[in-house]
Amino acid sequence: MKKIVKAPAENVEKAVAGANGLVVESSPEYWTEACKHLVKKDRVMKRLIPQFGDACLQSRGDAFSTLARSIVGQQISVKAAQTVWHRFVALAEKPRAASRKAASAAGVAHEATNAGALIAPANVLKLKVDDMRAAGLSARKVEYLVDLSIHFDTGTVHVKDWAAMDDEAIIAELVAIRGIGRWTAEMFLIFYLRRPNVLPLDDVGLITGISQNYFSGESVSRSDAREVAAAWSPYCSVATWYIWRSLDPLPTSPVLGTGPN
Repeated sequence: MKKIVKAPAENVEKAVAGANGLVVESSPEYWTEACKHLVKKDRVMKRLIPQFGDACLQSRGDAFSTLARSIVGQQISVKAAQTVWHRFVALAEKPRAASRKAASAAGVAHEATNAGALIAPANVLKLKVDDMRAAGLSARKVEYLVDLSIHFDTGTVHVKDWAAMDDEAIIAELVAIRGIGRWTAEMFLIFYLRRPNVLPLDDVGLITGISQNYFSGESVSRSDAREVAAAWSPYCSVATWYIWRSLDPLPTSPVLGTGPN
């Protein structure tokens, strides 16, 4: 049995959202139908779902920045991750800032950005390793961010095709990037792509929530969790979200990378 590593994914929503300022405010199109299905099929969902009113999964950001932030946040505290992330963004934004300054000097309007704005993979590839290390990134994370940038810059990850690809095909693309494991890929599917039927069995929040809500706090195996989730399909992501909410009703702001990669 694979070891479950502590991963506060039930709090990950705003971390994904923090990648930049692009917001998806509306609920996923499947949310209402999913809730009806879950209330009908599962006794725990019938109790949980009404407790949270109109609250639902939301997302903001772009794919590259979201994944970059997940790498930056690995194995460090939330506060430290936020500090390093802002330093890294400022560093990666320097070429854009120089471009805006030149455009301004030439009398050309240039769209402003902020410290949390989109980061271009090509800009990351222009950064010096020493500068990235000075921003607080470990040598390993620098390697991971460079590899992520190469994958996006060269089109090795087929972002434009993701809408037509199944979950496992997207996960396969993502885990081929250094520093991104299955847990991170699954969180990305849930919170960024808002896929409806993801069951992240490596997530400690899900396992703990299933234990508390279905087994009176007794130890739960992956097999047990999978058996419970059989009633959730094809809306495992939605049920998982409500299980997380049962542990933490108000999402906070850790970084996506705080889980087992």
